[in-house]
Amino acid sequence: MIRTIDLRGRDLAAEDLTAIVPRAPFDVAAAARVVAPVIDDVAARGADALAEYSERFDHVVPDSFRVPAAAIADAVAGLDPELRAAFEVAIDRRRRVAAAEGGDRSTVVELAPGARVGQRMIPVSRVGLYVPGGLAPLSSSVLMNVVPAQVAGVDRIAVASPPQRDFGGLPHPAVLAVCGLLGVDEVYAVGGAQAIAMFAHGVPGLCERVDLVTGPGNIYVVAAKRLLRGQVGIDAEAGPTEIAVLADDSAEPAHVAADLISQAEHDPLAGAVLITDAPALADSVAAELESRVAAAKHAERIATALGGPQSAMVLVDDLAAGIAVADAYAAEHLEIQTRDAASVAARIRNAGAIFVGAWSPVSLGDYAAGSTHVLPTAGCACHSSGLNVRTFLKAVHVIDYDRSGLAEIADAVVTFAEAEDLPAHGAAVSARFDLALVEGARVDGARVDGAGVEEDPR
Repeated sequence: MIRTIDLRGRDLAAEDLTAIVPRAPFDVAAAARVVAPVIDDVAARGADALAEYSERFDHVVPDSFRVPAAAIADAVAGLDPELRAAFEVAIDRRRRVAAAEGGDRSTVVELAPGARVGQRMIPVSRVGLYVPGGLAPLSSSVLMNVVPAQVAGVDRIAVASPPQRDFGGLPHPAVLAVCGLLGVDEVYAVGGAQAIAMFAHGVPGLCERVDLVTGPGNIYVVAAKRLLRGQVGIDAEAGPTEIAVLADDSAEPAHVAADLISQAEHDPLAGAVLITDAPALADSVAAELESRVAAAKHAERIATALGGPQSAMVLVDDLAAGIAVADAYAAEHLEIQTRDAASVAARIRNAGAIFVGAWSPVSLGDYAAGSTHVLPTAGCACHSSGLNVRTFLKAVHVIDYDRSGLAEIADAVVTFAEAEDLPAHGAAVSARFDLALVEGARVDGARVDGAGVEEDPR
């Protein structure tokens, strides 16, 4: 069902490992060519284009693309009490962790008397949050997007999720209910690339354009985000989900198999990778997979994911080699199921999120751990972070110098400007001073000291 990659006895550099580790085919460039006309059409025709693509891709056209507030309220009221409690626990934990992520970290540094530079962390004004509605209605993605945006202080939040034919053209009721619990009432029944285009360009009379688009989606959503980057800010180009489990012979095979299956359940392109120095564990996990997949509700989807090129069991010589493979793979989700798991986790450099020990499965992070589940995929964890409060903040420097503060540094600024052959830059500084009184200011090749102008020694 799942292939084996045997790296034992091979001395491989990091770049070799990166080429060898399993990865799903994910051609965003090809998808971008498909969605480019959709984006242009939404920009040109607005709601008429949304209706056409809703019919074509979602097979239903909502009565109103903006979901009525009453529908959101009905979704909240219709929640099973146990499910509502689960939503509220997840929201509370994510909000508490988000509050510790930094929110407003404004600072001021006094570099010299009268010379201050501050950094203000300012939330973006308006964000569009995309919530997928394909193989699974990811109501959890609502809170993973909305909570950190709210904690950051974003004023206006809009959510888009595909219309569902089974629910009269509205997004899934669970998606609407979580929006309602979070106080979000600007919700659109729009999916796919057209939703991203709606957010980026705006649709007159329906939806105002946003400053930032966040949230996961299929390859066409990713392609739309790539094409519209620059027109609008984006969080990341998220691909299919993936899990890596780094395990030694102390791991419980049933736990490892269950965790690999949990992510394979998402998508036929989902990646599931076991990295181990224990061949006997790999054999036991393989046997567990056979029996567990056969009994799973989404057996066909899971089997396709586990049997694809993006999934494998990787055999290594020792734990150090396993850590090297894990860093090369840079998994979206990395589980550490080894002896002294915390110390092993501390040695990991590249992962979207790290789950430590037998009692921290990825499913916990998907819903209610308090962490984010919007994480970098396709190896991007080597340079990118998961969605968090800082995603919704802009760092803006505030420069506040007085006369003495500028006088102290004026000579250096003018010298630097002259070296770059931008004399007007220097003149913008020197023009502020009385040359007879300001010591150290350089103007037109002359230096001024307390006694007056003297020739430049250069």
